Amino acid sequence: MEVASWLGFAALALLAWGTAGLLLKLSTNHISSECGLVWLIAGFLVLQPWLYPGSSLFAHSVRSLAYALLAGVFNAIAFWALLSALRSGGKAAIVVPFTALYPVVVVFAAPIVLNESITPTQGVGILCGLGAVVLLSK
Repeated sequence: MEVASWLGFAALALLAWGTAGLLLKLSTNHISSECGLVWLIAGFLVLQPWLYPGSSLFAHSVRSLAYALLAGVFNAIAFWALLSALRSGGKAAIVVPFTALYPVVVVFAAPIVLNESITPTQGVGILCGLGAVVLLSK
């Protein structure tokens, strides 16, 4: 059986985000959401010398750069909201899985924005994810 080339990266993302969820809750027990966001961004910057391939940052279309910049803005808003939810007393075991349902937004927007289709299986997956949030919140 051949393993997809993306699977290792996806597994790393899963482990990294899982660890980050725990660390975010630990940090918001002691610091404000805003302070946590600043240090979270600093953590992103620490890895940049090793992750960026070295070609020019501006050797791309303005549209592509704008999309990436806007994605960064929305990620900052999302992380701030996540930190605020945790700081406001939200349990990490509920808040982190709930916010991890963000792909639902993509699934609903993809047909409109990206001209992609949603399969019945994906629809069932969305319902399962929403059901999981309901069960976790009880």
